[in-house]
Order: sequence, then structure tokens, then C-alpha cells
Amino acid sequence: MSTSTATLTSSTRDAADACLRHVIPAGEPWVGELTAGQTIRLLDLQGNQTVDTLFFARANPRERYDPQRTLRRQRNLYLSTGTVLYSNLGRALLTIVADTCGRHDTLGGACAQESNTVRYALEKRHMHSCRDSFLCGCLHDGRLDKRDIGANINFFMNVPVTPAGGLTFEDGISAPGKYVELRAETDVIVLISNCPQLNNPCNAYDPTPVEVLVWN
Repeated sequence: MSTSTATLTSSTRDAADACLRHVIPAGEPWVGELTAGQTIRLLDLQGNQTVDTLFFARANPRERYDPQRTLRRQRNLYLSTGTVLYSNLGRALLTIVADTCGRHDTLGGACAQESNTVRYALEKRHMHSCRDSFLCGCLHDGRLDKRDIGANINFFMNVPVTPAGGLTFEDGISAPGKYVELRAETDVIVLISNCPQLNNPCNAYDPTPVEVLVWN
């Protein structure tokens, strides 16, 4: 499995032409839909913010992003331009079509009460987490519930793999204005937690807003 550095690719899309623009405050969830052929941009407004994201087939939300199938088919731990995100049924859900950051974690998972307790301290247990945000998003959407929260992508998060096969949470390599764009290959539901993590440097210890843009 490769950990090669991504080739950065800019987009020609103009924000003024987007059919949807929405700023997600730090620590908040967002749920949206994409129709096949639409493109979504996740924009890191202030730099080093982590965007925890899950994707589901709109026709059947039990079909969702599958990290193992995605990584195995592309033979790389990191996602970048050209990466196809596959579902647990082997179908293409989305394709990354532009990427100006070049590092998106697929292994670190979403922060939760349990992981905050194990990684940091018992008193961190009740801090807001991405799993909490995912649950709030599920309640708002109505089609998703707790069982639908699986392994997610952490866009803009820097989690290098050590030679021994471990993971380390390092300072992000993103910056203000960096983005990743994905084209929907089928109708999908997008569930985002704009990470509130304060205990490791994934957000430079300062969670900030991000923007979602969608083009037809």
C-alpha cells in the first residue's frame, strides 16, 4: 500500500456560479444531497481545519463509503485527484476532481467521547466530538441513524503512518483557501462534521469554519 505524495490540481470552477454556498461553523454538522454529475467543494477557509465526512447512496443509505475497498483499489492510503470513492457494494460514489491540499486522512476516524477519554484524559469525555455532530446531523436528516456512522474521511487532516504501522496526529499541511472537489457519480447524501477537536493539532488547536460549494 503506497503513501506517496499527491499531485496538486486546481479547479476552473468559479464560486460565483455555484448553485449552493454554505459556511459550516466550527464544530457543527451539515447534511446535504448531490445529484449525479454535481460537484462539491470543501473549502478550508482559515487553514488546518479537519472536515470529517461520510457519504451514502441516496436511494439506499445502507450503501455507504467503504474505506477498505477504496484504499485497496487505488493502492494508496491517501486520497487526492483521481481517487474514486467506492461503496460497500463496490459502486463508485464520487471521484476527486481537484485537490490543492494533497493530504486527507482515511485511517484516523472521528473523535468521540470514548476516544477522547482513551487518548487524552477522563475529564475530556464530555467534550463535543465529531461523533456527536454526526448524530445531530442524522437526527436532522431523518433517513440516517446511529448505525450509519461508520469509518469516515478526514479531509485536510495529516495523519502519517509510521514505519511500524502506527498513526501519528501531526500539524495540518492545509492553509487558508485550500480545497478539495468531488464529482458525484451517483445520487449521494453527504454528512459532515466540521471537527471541534481541541486536544490534538489536527485543527491547530483552534477549530474554524469551512465552506461547502456545489455546482450543477
